[in-house]
Amino acid sequence: SRYISLTASVCAVWASFWGFFFRKFFWDVIGGILRSPGGLQSSPKFALFINVIVKYPIVQIGTMALGFTIIALEYPIPILKGTAIFRSIVLRVVLLIVQTAGTVIFYQGTNAALWSLIAAMFYIRALTLRERMDEAIKHKGRVGQA
Repeated sequence: SRYISLTASVCAVWASFWGFFFRKFFWDVIGGILRSPGGLQSSPKFALFINVIVKYPIVQIGTMALGFTIIALEYPIPILKGTAIFRSIVLRVVLLIVQTAGTVIFYQGTNAALWSLIAAMFYIRALTLRERMDEAIKHKGRVGQA
C-alpha cells in the first residue's frame, strides 16, 4: 500500500500542477445550462466550487501541499525516519482520505482520488490485521529480516 500511496500522491501533485493551467470543476455538468455561443455554463448553485477551483486555485494549492506531505511521509525524509509520525498508519489513512476528498472535486484529480482511496483501504486492512511498522525500522539495513 505504500507504493500505491506514493503513486496516488505523485498523481495528486501532477494533477494540481495541471489544475493551475486548466481549471475545470469536475461536477459542472450537473445542472449546467447549454448555451449556443459559449458552451456549458455551470449552475449558480455551484458558485462556491467555481470560486475555489476556477477563479482562485485554492483546492489545487491544498492538494499539492497535501500530496508533498504524503510523499515526504511515505518516502521518508531523514527528519521523519524513526518517529511516531512515520510509524502511524492511522495518520496515513486520514491524510489519504482528505486527499481523496480534495482531488475528486477538480477534473484533473480524479485518477489521484481513485488511487488514494485504494491506498487508504489497504492501510485500513493493515490496521484491522494489527500490522505495525516498528519491526521494519528495527531491522533496517539487514538483508532478509525486514
